[in-house]
Amino acid sequence: MSRPTARVYDRLRDLVAIPEFRADPSSRPSTTIAEVFTGEPLAEIPVGTAHDVTAAVARARAAQIAWSERAPEDRVAVLTRFATQVMRNRDQLMDIVQAETGKSRSSAQEEVLDCLITARHYARTAPGLLAPKRVQGMLPGLTKAVVRRQPKGVVGVIAPWNYPLNLAATDALAALAAGNAVVIKPASITPFCALAAADMLYRAGLPRDLFQVVPGSGGTVGGAIAGSVDYLMFTGSTATGRTLGRQAGERLIGFSAELGGKNAMIVTAGADLDRVAEVATRAFFSNSGQLCISVERVYVERSVAPQLIEKLTARVQSMSVGPGYDFDAEMGSLISRDQLDTVTAHVEDAVAKGARILAGGRPRPDLGPLFYEPTLLADVPEDATCFGEETFGPVVSIYPVESVDEAIARANDTEYGLNSSVFAASDAEGEAIAARLRTGTVNVGEGYVAGWGSVAGPMGGMGASGVGRRHGDEGLLKYTEAQTVATQRVMHMGGPLFLPRGRWQKLLAPATDAMRLLPGR
Repeated sequence: MSRPTARVYDRLRDLVAIPEFRADPSSRPSTTIAEVFTGEPLAEIPVGTAHDVTAAVARARAAQIAWSERAPEDRVAVLTRFATQVMRNRDQLMDIVQAETGKSRSSAQEEVLDCLITARHYARTAPGLLAPKRVQGMLPGLTKAVVRRQPKGVVGVIAPWNYPLNLAATDALAALAAGNAVVIKPASITPFCALAAADMLYRAGLPRDLFQVVPGSGGTVGGAIAGSVDYLMFTGSTATGRTLGRQAGERLIGFSAELGGKNAMIVTAGADLDRVAEVATRAFFSNSGQLCISVERVYVERSVAPQLIEKLTARVQSMSVGPGYDFDAEMGSLISRDQLDTVTAHVEDAVAKGARILAGGRPRPDLGPLFYEPTLLADVPEDATCFGEETFGPVVSIYPVESVDEAIARANDTEYGLNSSVFAASDAEGEAIAARLRTGTVNVGEGYVAGWGSVAGPMGGMGASGVGRRHGDEGLLKYTEAQTVATQRVMHMGGPLFLPRGRWQKLLAPATDAMRLLPGR
């Protein structure tokens, strides 16, 4: 089993937004980043402070002015070159992602491909989205109204540990295309993925002060970012999202967040059960279930529940699990001892309260310090922790139901609303079910990849699963302020000079009402 060389980490470490550290690494404390597969040290990373954030934001604010004045076509050229860098360095990027997270090679590749397609999407669409738009003026022919898009300024990105490359890079790409600068705090345990994104952006021609990475704790660095930027993008837990949302509200700045989920899959009696069983391994266990949009609940019509349970159990039991920087393993490791303890506790609690283990259900220290088997549960009672709370690990519960209506009701019976999956007898039936689900994305005939990979469509959560959207037009326009420029020509609103003021005022109401007869009114 190979891993990235120390030289790679040394080069990336020198990109942190702490100039004094680059001049003198002994100038501040550092922390050790370990390879998840083995627990062995990978590299040291400096610990940022609130002062570092203040300095980074000041540099970003100064650089953003000139960046915003460049044409959108010029800005998105950086995104195009970034996409080229992603393709050129994809193997090394997957190595870094795997080393920091312990995920399988296929899950790491998802991150790389998301960076690629998102960069290309916004490189293609941003100029049109940001172009001034003529809208209907107050008085036809006399009032010219144009909507322009102004960048927010400095965007703060607080990125998670579970998808630390693409969720550091892609949110920033949209913000940069819109004319903003970005200051990012990566998760404390996965800083080198964000630094790898920075490396590619700099190589693509982005001025360094426009994308700065400040590693450090959430309380110190994350709090300082939330307290100083002009817009905040966060991906992480619902609890932390609520805290940051309150802070953004106090400052009256924009806030977007993708938060937790307890995502459901619905399987109807007419579904192709073999297809379900195959797709489920990815829907359930991509990144060992440490994915906000992965499935943790399955509702299946009772008439086919025994067949589906048999097929799912066999497929899960056959999954290949283990470490390795290749595509052999279907599932890798959990990322931390905290995650392993949470997963273990959820399964033990469910079993103690009457649940049955159909597959998996135990740690695998023989594979590495943080491995846990892909786990399938049945008969999970409502008082079990994993019944309603997000496990965020490789644990899925199956619930037979009497009807599709019951499946929809139970899928919606949660505070969350991030993602869902539907397998039905036909696309039409699946899409009809999708329309009744309260989630930001619904995948018909898939688990999560179809919705996630359709970057032209918005992605995000309802309820406690988030605020705002990434991807799609909304994923870029949220980083802008809409400005209406209205130019009044020929006659001002005081009326023509040849009419007395009083007569003009009496004519205003009927004239305004008559405008309903004009096209577009």
